Amino acid sequence: MKPETHHKISAVLFDLDGTLIDTAPDFIRCLNQLRAQHGLAALPPEHIRRSVSNGAKAMIRIGFGLEPEHPEYLEKHTAFLDLYEAGVAVETRLFEGIDELLKALEDRNIPWGIVTNKPARFAIPLIAALDLADRCSALVCPDHVSERKPHPEALLLACRQMATKPDSGIYVGDHERDIEAGRNAGMKTIAVRYGYIEQPETIDLWQADVIADTVTDLAKLLQ
Repeated sequence: MKPETHHKISAVLFDLDGTLIDTAPDFIRCLNQLRAQHGLAALPPEHIRRSVSNGAKAMIRIGFGLEPEHPEYLEKHTAFLDLYEAGVAVETRLFEGIDELLKALEDRNIPWGIVTNKPARFAIPLIAALDLADRCSALVCPDHVSERKPHPEALLLACRQMATKPDSGIYVGDHERDIEAGRNAGMKTIAVRYGYIEQPETIDLWQADVIADTVTDLAKLLQ
């Protein structure tokens, strides 16, 4: 089913981790590297993977059972981010089929951009390493706005940068906050089930306009 719109799609915005790119391998590598430094065994990749969209805070919770108020949390959080910054694109890749999807949008002169909760210190070098910087019409990180998703500020800023109206654009994401942000911005929304979702069965409750189970499904929806 296609998102119903009375206008031609003017632009497509994507979340980054778990939607456009598979960053999980580098998160897994860095967390297990940090655990090894503390004499702990590696955790199974799938145990870490499903929580990648929740960022470093989730990684420290999974890796060490620590919450932000714990006295050892800040040290491990900082160490994890330093490891990650040193290798943001060692194993990270576009999800299979995404490059073709983006080329299809470009061939139709439909601009695309990224709105992410990933800080710019990681997102900018990552986009560059994957050769997306010159193709991407907007990159909005938390550093560029005062409110994070699910607040619509970042999506509305990206729409302004792309000179497009939100009501003729689509936002694609793998987290409930993405769908909520898209709705709050007045955009059509697509939830992707292939992303980093802790409880995949809950995606049906997010009230996205449509759900894409695979990248192939997503590409068909955006045709």
